[in-house]
Amino acid sequence: QVQLVESGGGLVQAGGSLRLSCASSGRTISYYSMGWFRQAPGKEREFVAGINWSGSSTYYADSVKGRFTISRDNAKNTVSLQMNSLKPADTAVYYCAADISGYYSDSPDPYDFWGQGTQVTVSS
Repeated sequence: QVQLVESGGGLVQAGGSLRLSCASSGRTISYYSMGWFRQAPGKEREFVAGINWSGSSTYYADSVKGRFTISRDNAKNTVSLQMNSLKPADTAVYYCAADISGYYSDSPDPYDFWGQGTQVTVSS
């Protein structure tokens, strides 16, 4: 079983930065593709960024391209999301997810394991 735990959320002013981390306990996630999603109040969960199993390919939503960077350290069983130039529109609960197929997807449906989420609040 894979258990994902996110950390690093918090309150930051617009223009600031945060780094989210996702750690897996139990089974290794080294061969899984990983994704970050977010959900704001009253909105559907949306894709933010994804990375393939080796880290050689990354994918971003247009809204975060150029500001966010996803990375992974398979030796440490972790995935990170560096968020720069944050905007109030980035305010949401951020979730880490693992897809055992190893294929990229910007839909939440194929992802098999989810963390509990971490709150990110960006003040104006």
